[in-house]
Amino acid sequence: MLFNSYEFILVFLPLVLIGFYLLGNGGFGRAAISWLVLASFFFYGWWNPAYLILIVTSMLFNFTIGSWLGRDDDNRYRKLLLIIGILGNLLLIGYYKYANFIIDNVNYITESNYHLEKIILPLAISFFTFQQITYLVDAYRHETKEYNFLHYCLFVTFFPQLIAGPIVHHKEMLPQFAQKDIYRFKHVNLAVGLTIFALGLFKKVVLADNIAVYASPVFSAAEQGQSLTFFEAWVGALSYTFQLYFDFSGYSDMAIGAARMFGIRLPLNFNSPYKSLNIIDFWRRWHMTLSRFLRDYLYIPLGGSRKGSYRRHVNLMATMLIGGLWHGAGWPFIFWGFLHGTYLVINHTWRSVMTKAGFYDSDSTWIGRRTAQLITFIAVVVAWVFFRAETFAGAQQVLAGMAGLNGVTVPASALGTLNKVMGFGDMLANAGLTYSADAMVLLQGDNRIIQLLLLFIIALIMPNTHEYMEKFKPVFDMQSIQYNARYKINWNGHWVWALLITPVAFFCILSLGNVSEFLYFQF
Repeated sequence: MLFNSYEFILVFLPLVLIGFYLLGNGGFGRAAISWLVLASFFFYGWWNPAYLILIVTSMLFNFTIGSWLGRDDDNRYRKLLLIIGILGNLLLIGYYKYANFIIDNVNYITESNYHLEKIILPLAISFFTFQQITYLVDAYRHETKEYNFLHYCLFVTFFPQLIAGPIVHHKEMLPQFAQKDIYRFKHVNLAVGLTIFALGLFKKVVLADNIAVYASPVFSAAEQGQSLTFFEAWVGALSYTFQLYFDFSGYSDMAIGAARMFGIRLPLNFNSPYKSLNIIDFWRRWHMTLSRFLRDYLYIPLGGSRKGSYRRHVNLMATMLIGGLWHGAGWPFIFWGFLHGTYLVINHTWRSVMTKAGFYDSDSTWIGRRTAQLITFIAVVVAWVFFRAETFAGAQQVLAGMAGLNGVTVPASALGTLNKVMGFGDMLANAGLTYSADAMVLLQGDNRIIQLLLLFIIALIMPNTHEYMEKFKPVFDMQSIQYNARYKINWNGHWVWALLITPVAFFCILSLGNVSEFLYFQF
């Protein structure tokens, strides 16, 4: 079930909230948790009930292994159990997500013709698999214990974070459900949750879905081998850059808002990543819980930065390659991971050199910071081209257009407008710009540039949802938010805010006619 659907907003969510608080206020805490678990199973099975068997089997397997890890003291036995547990999870995700990819590559290399029926990827398998691996590792480290299967089911399936994260830790969620306070209805939790959910819905339905219409035709044309002009390629790449941003940011807000209606705080997953001044900072702001997983359960166990700069760069590259593979079973995804690994190596090397030379980030001027932000943003956009393209050939077509290799052409109608500004149109023509009636035929619509400009301002300049909601601590880890005091605007629950948010929510609900899936559902 999608958050941005009438079924979820008008039926499922209200019924689950009413049932939860009726049971909780009546003193039936265990029944309230059972109600949430059943609701979460229904939420997951809405798409394909057959996969309920898969997720339940996965939970039984991991809960059993985790319980044994928590009770046994024999280190050799426990290590063997942990290996079996992790391998079991990797085999499950490996079969469903990578079997077809592996066979296709074996066929290509060996010129063989092995065949496997196309495997339909179960919903959320990447997320509930990683989440349960964290549980096993934490249980092995004696950082968490769980002997109640009902609680464990809630930890894995709690519907606000089940489908696309955030990836949560056992120790972040279960202590919250152990507090009797959450079973009592509080209007402030509902108001904060509804506000965050409405803002997330606006990002998804109004911002992300409307800009998607400019990205899709450009990338489709590139896959068909069609040459793209400079502006077509850039508008297509930037449209996808902002589509993915507002899609994922909107989903994260909706997940946090829905959880808050139950009095539960989820970890921050998205913190204005396009404001980053370098690629290291970008990965501290984008899909933060996945970055945390890769850091704590892959990068650091590999040695992190403890074994010298060379080993750190190797570990960074390995981590990002696996991060790319996690996003999708395809070579463009892996190359996207390789690009970000390369960016990180360059960033760490640059920082090390500048530190030794006596220059520090805090010394940077305004121009220096904006230049760093622009370079980081362009690097991210280039990488998104590989992330979005279906093939390397398609990505190369888009990048060739962005580099101006197919010429720089604008609509002929723009010449007169530009010439009104001190003959600017003719000056550009003398510099190599060409005018054509066929320019930018892929990008129908007069307001595309204005739309991109507005999205640019929202994403790179304005405060994010959690900064607006700072006073009510909307997320588990508020300390991760670096609030920009220049734009300090706080939501305070006043009726004026209700007057502002309510029309936004109604407008979004009325715009749900063309329901679209979240991009991260594919991963």
